[in-house]
Amino acid sequence: MNRELRLNNSAQGFVGQFEAMASPCEVLIDSHDEALAQRIVKTISAEAWRIEQKFSRYREDNIVYQINNAAGAPVVVDAETAHLIDFADHAYQISAGLFDLSSGVLRRIWKFDGSANVPNATSARAMLGIVGWDKVEWVSPQLRMAPDMEIDFGGIGKEYSVDRAAALVAEYTNIPVLINFGGDLFANAPPSYQAHWLVGVENIGGLKSALIQLRRGGLATSGDARRFLLRDGTRYSHVLNPLTAWPVMDAPHSVTVAANSCVESGLLATLAMLNGRDAEEFLDAQDVLYWLQR
Repeated sequence: MNRELRLNNSAQGFVGQFEAMASPCEVLIDSHDEALAQRIVKTISAEAWRIEQKFSRYREDNIVYQINNAAGAPVVVDAETAHLIDFADHAYQISAGLFDLSSGVLRRIWKFDGSANVPNATSARAMLGIVGWDKVEWVSPQLRMAPDMEIDFGGIGKEYSVDRAAALVAEYTNIPVLINFGGDLFANAPPSYQAHWLVGVENIGGLKSALIQLRRGGLATSGDARRFLLRDGTRYSHVLNPLTAWPVMDAPHSVTVAANSCVESGLLATLAMLNGRDAEEFLDAQDVLYWLQR
């Protein structure tokens, strides 16, 4: 893991940069106090790396590995993991099963690399036996999954780390800060030099990029700009319906949602994609600001 930190001075303050969760991360700090800026960037990067290490499915030394390799035995989890599982369980319930922490295992047959390698329907249906949060026994703090089932926090981990990092910074300063982890953002306040932060987001409204004015709160985007399959003129989005093990074929190309927290923004953007042709209707019912491209 690359743990290099960069801190650069600008006319508006400091900009911190690092990499975490396979994403470029950036922190805009409305201050010319270098010592404070260094503390803020170190706080945020340390929390991002901590969460990545704890919840990455690519490691063999964390709670996710323990759960996914328990072979049907119960696993007692810590309070933070229980909190995330409770959140995912709630998301599963309110989404009628569309948001499913156990659906990451579908990556075994779906490789969204821009190729034409679409698995056959029989292979997809066969995966349904090891997908489905309703098959999981969860009574906090104990989790039991059937052998071959897995959990994957990839759908909420980055957004959670943004909110956690912002909360830690808020413990010692209230200067305006914008945290951006690969397009998942949170701003605690507008900068002193203008009324809002200007955030560039790709693939909105048919444009290559667009600028969104963000004063405070979370912002997250879900889309298929980089992860898809293309076969016989049909584009297969990386957004998979866990009830069918098949891509949502009529999903928008991208959805960006502004909400009170990054986790809330990310969940709503993901659920909008999963609602496919009904994405606008779903988002209108949530009473949030959103930007959507078909």
